[in-house]
Amino acid sequence: MNAPLHLKRLLPAWQKFNSATDIGPIRDDRHYTHMVAMLELLLEETQGDESHPAMGLVDIIGDLIEHYDAVHATLPPTTGLQALKFLMEQHDLKQGDLPEVGSQGVVSEILTGKRELNVRQIKALSERFGVSPATFL
Repeated sequence: MNAPLHLKRLLPAWQKFNSATDIGPIRDDRHYTHMVAMLELLLEETQGDESHPAMGLVDIIGDLIEHYDAVHATLPPTTGLQALKFLMEQHDLKQGDLPEVGSQGVVSEILTGKRELNVRQIKALSERFGVSPATFL
């Protein structure tokens, strides 16, 4: 982009665009809901076509939503056991599919809370699922 920036033309265009769309840093939950709805409409319009003229807006709004989520969204606290159950469900794993933890019986005892994960098992699980060992503490 080597063209000179013409603020006298840009600012009126920006004001008109901004008043029509309210695209900008997300201020509150109501604005967040508006931005999510706008993103959904744009995604429906673009149908995944990376060359669609609206894809720049998709990227901008997606980044604004991601930033708001990162700052404002909080995940409920979970236990290591809940994390393990969630990961097993997401990966469609059964108790016998975790030999790095132990036998099916050992995994069963862990999942029912009769036994806790040890350091070796936590390390193996964090490597298998690509998550921090702290996930299972």
